[in-house]
Order: sequence, then structure tokens, then C-alpha cells
Amino acid sequence: SVLIQAFFDVEYLFEVSETSFNPPPKVKSAVIRLTKKKTDLEMRSKKDLFVLVKAAFNQRRKTLRNATKSLFPPAEESDVIFNKRAEQLSVADFAALTFRMK
Repeated sequence: SVLIQAFFDVEYLFEVSETSFNPPPKVKSAVIRLTKKKTDLEMRSKKDLFVLVKAAFNQRRKTLRNATKSLFPPAEESDVIFNKRAEQLSVADFAALTFRMK
């Protein structure tokens, strides 16, 4: 997820068989390692990042402009990045957008 990747390096370790669970799940499972990043991603605040990511992904099929309308001044919404959907943005894009929030 965006929030995990903002603060941790994620490393895939191995798959876990469905038979390891009772009842067996209908999805595949894996073990990952999370290592805290040595340098923090630049953002206005962690709270702003959480608010932005939650708003953007709560209405996934909407463009960022429509999903986050209340978080940005109207002048900011003319930027082309607001024509994208949340899943099209990088972690760095979300962090940079926190500086432009109201």
C-alpha cells in the first residue's frame, strides 16, 4: 500500500501454502519483511499523507480531482495530476501533494 511504502522498504520473502490455514483461504498468502526507511520521505505531515491517501482510495474509480476536492484550494485543481486516479500516482506523488493541501 502507499502508506506502507512511504515509511518502509518492502521485501517479498516467500509464499505460504493454503493448507497452512484452517479453513484454507481462497487467496494466496506470502510473508514480507518491512524495514524502516533510513530517510523519511518529504511531506508536510504524516497526518496529511494519511488523510490524502484515504480520500483518494475511498473513491477509487474517481479522478483525484473529484475524490479529494475538499482537501485542495480550487487553484491547485487545474494541475494535470488531478486528472489521474489514485492508483496511477506514485508514493512520491502523494507525498509532494501534501504540501499543496489546504
